[in-house]
Parts: sequence; structure tokens; C-alpha cells
Amino acid sequence: MSTIGVKRAHHFGVFCADEARSVEFYRDRLGGTVVHKFSVGPDKNNWLIDLGGDAVVELIPFGSGKADTSVGWVHIALEVEDTQKAYDACIAAGCDTWIAPTTEMDIGKPVCLAYVHGPDGEIIELYQEL
Repeated sequence: MSTIGVKRAHHFGVFCADEARSVEFYRDRLGGTVVHKFSVGPDKNNWLIDLGGDAVVELIPFGSGKADTSVGWVHIALEVEDTQKAYDACIAAGCDTWIAPTTEMDIGKPVCLAYVHGPDGEIIELYQEL
């Protein structure tokens, strides 16, 4: 257990410029399940969407335009069973590619990683231990 008592990651917040588009992407295209929705103002809601395997994304309305990824979280990492399959599914769901699947990254153990951009430019890492 960590010094501050962390048991596991609970969720990752992602600013979204278009609430409906982001909910549709994470829920319908990536197959997530809405576990909670709460109001944060007139016609604005935060959404907690479970993508499986303890990976929960909180969508936070941002306004219009691209979310600023230069502050806050840099990316969300999702451990997947098959990086290539997950990458292909993300591209089919409308993600923009950033780094195609590769096993050449040195993180101290054999892994296959890929990176894509979600609908508001957020970076999604697809992580598979080999």
C-alpha cells in the first residue's frame, strides 16, 4: 500500500469539449458502461464510464474546442489482452493514431504498447505485458 493509502486507481478524468460525443465514444464505440452520471451545471454532466478491468474514465465537460492536454493528466493507460486488436478497434471507433503497436519500448519488461487520441485529443495508452 502507498504512503497515502492508495488501494488502486479509481478513475481518470478527461476534459471533453462535446459531452454527447465523448459519452457516445467511450460508451458505445469502446463498449463502456455508464456507472454514474451527475449534474455539474445547466445541461452539463460528469459521467463515470467503466471500460472494464478497473479502468474507469470520468468525462468532465470542458466547453468548446480541444481540451488542453498540456496540463493535468498526460494520458490514461489501459491494460489490454492484445494491443494490436485493441488498437485496431480504437482506430475503427474513430481514434486518431499517435504511435502504432510496438514492442521496442524499454520499460524494464517485455510489453507491447500503442497510443491513440480520443475525441478531445486525450492520449490513450494501450498496454499489454508479453
